[in-house]
Amino acid sequence: MHEALMLALAWAMGLLLGAIFFGGLWWTTRKAVASRWPALWFAGSLLLRVCIVLAGLVAVGRGDWQRLLACLLGFLVAQAIAMWWHRPLDASKVRRALEANHAP
Repeated sequence: MHEALMLALAWAMGLLLGAIFFGGLWWTTRKAVASRWPALWFAGSLLLRVCIVLAGLVAVGRGDWQRLLACLLGFLVAQAIAMWWHRPLDASKVRRALEANHAP
C-alpha cells in the first residue's frame, strides 16, 4: 500500500510539473507577443521551466525508476490536457456559432 501511495504522489507531482511547464509556456507566449524582446522572453522562460521540471524529476525520482516513470507519465498527461485545452477550433463550428448570433 505504501508503494502504491508513493507512485500516486509521484504521478500527481508529474501532473503539477507539467502544469507549471505548459502553463508557463502559455504565459510566456502571451507576454512575448507584446514584448520588444520576444526571444529573451522565450529563452529565459525555457531555461526556467526546464530547470524547474528537472529539479522536480530529480526530487521525485530519488533513484527509484518506478517513481520517476510515474512522474513522467503524469507530465505526459499534463501535456495531453494542455494540447486538448488549446486545440485548434473547427472552422465550421465557429462559422455556425457566428451565424446563429447574426440577426436577420
